[in-house]
Amino acid sequence: MSDWAFQSASKLTQAIKEKKINATELLQIFIDRIKRLNPHINAIITNNYDAALKKAHQADEAIKKGENWGPLHGLPITIKDNLEVVGMTCSAGASDLKGHQPKRNADLVQSLLNAGAIIFGKTNMPKYGEDFQTYNDLHGQTNNPWNLSRSPGGSSGGSAAALASGLTGLEIGNDIGGSIRTPASFCGIYGHKPSYGIVPDRGKIPPPPGLFTGDYTVEPDIVVNGPMARSPQDLALALELIVKPATSDKIAWSIKLPPSRKKKINDFKIGVWLDDPICPVDINISDRIRKVADALSNAGAKIEEQHPQVSFERSFEVFTSLLNGVMGAAAPKKKFKTWIENEGNMAPDSPDYQVKQIKGAIQRHRCWLSTDAERQMMRQKWADFFVDFDVLLCPTAPVTAIPHDHSSWFKRTIEVNSKAYPYSNLMGWAGLTNIVFLPATVTPVGLAPNGLPIGVQIVGPYLEDHTPIQLAIAMEDIVGGFTPPPGVL
Repeated sequence: MSDWAFQSASKLTQAIKEKKINATELLQIFIDRIKRLNPHINAIITNNYDAALKKAHQADEAIKKGENWGPLHGLPITIKDNLEVVGMTCSAGASDLKGHQPKRNADLVQSLLNAGAIIFGKTNMPKYGEDFQTYNDLHGQTNNPWNLSRSPGGSSGGSAAALASGLTGLEIGNDIGGSIRTPASFCGIYGHKPSYGIVPDRGKIPPPPGLFTGDYTVEPDIVVNGPMARSPQDLALALELIVKPATSDKIAWSIKLPPSRKKKINDFKIGVWLDDPICPVDINISDRIRKVADALSNAGAKIEEQHPQVSFERSFEVFTSLLNGVMGAAAPKKKFKTWIENEGNMAPDSPDYQVKQIKGAIQRHRCWLSTDAERQMMRQKWADFFVDFDVLLCPTAPVTAIPHDHSSWFKRTIEVNSKAYPYSNLMGWAGLTNIVFLPATVTPVGLAPNGLPIGVQIVGPYLEDHTPIQLAIAMEDIVGGFTPPPGVL
């Protein structure tokens, strides 16, 4: 095993600066591992090795001269394939974007490059990010390194699989329905969904490339961009680099996130939400989270099985309505027209998710405003909860990594405690926090009896992103952290 391949980004950058390894050597380690492992995993789907090796050599020469490019000096990293990087194609998993060559870096990509990172590859994702699994007609299927018959999750599944397999130093994903957190949980790595609106979105697909050529872009509801890594310290490091106002707002705005409310385990007051009948959780996951809570309690944390006074059922309905308002905006005109024409044939209270998707997509603006007002009331209830509690522990997803399933989205199910539930339940626990704009950190907490990773979700107060990340850091010595899958050593 190459120990370097599984080190955190923070330690790798420090090692480069201390000349324990140089950037060229580290990049070559990742390239060699990709050549050996990626044919089985298919996490990396585009590369620019020659340009990256040249840049790595420049980084090494800079170190010799005593120059410092920044916090990520010489660190080789990959980026999800819906974030534009000059010099590499950016398809967002869509065949019609097969040859798209960006002329400008996404804003957050530029922030990483400015900090000294070397981007050498792109990672796979479902078409336009619209699935909890990672496969598409252009680049094929990505497999979970813990079990190749299982999905790494989606939509940032290639990102998570690459990190877990030791193929990259750091990653960035995006999250609208758990697309950072579900893959992090499925692959046993760390992921952070930031508070809404603090990481620039320009340079991400969708919207279609070339539509916005200046500093302005659309800023869709709910969706965020955030870091994925092998250590919680890396989440904090990357977040500090990419959090900033949109380019068009920099003339007057700046963002400085507050430090964590607490530092040590015994200072935290933690609420716990283990399960809910609307989105039942596999007993092995809820039991594991309970054991994690007990371990934190034994370490001095104040633990209570309490959660915000919100209805999971209503939260999920509000999330589904507003989510599909975003997702439906990209529907072709012909399909959208058909949806409108068939609206009268749909039962107003149908539990069918396909009906909910259509209703959310074609809702009137008056309806959206009413639902958004309800969302704001929910945000207040969460804020009230965080007056008494620092964070909330809850499941990330109701199950561990699911088997590959390329059947019709609306016909898929997941099995929870020997019972079938709608596929849409995969985003139930993620949507609970997405809809109210809250930061959430996923930390690995061990394996289920089936040998697959379990990740717990640590939810923090709005704009207090460093609080859940700090708890993840404090938890590392108590419940364990990242462990490489046996098949990639």
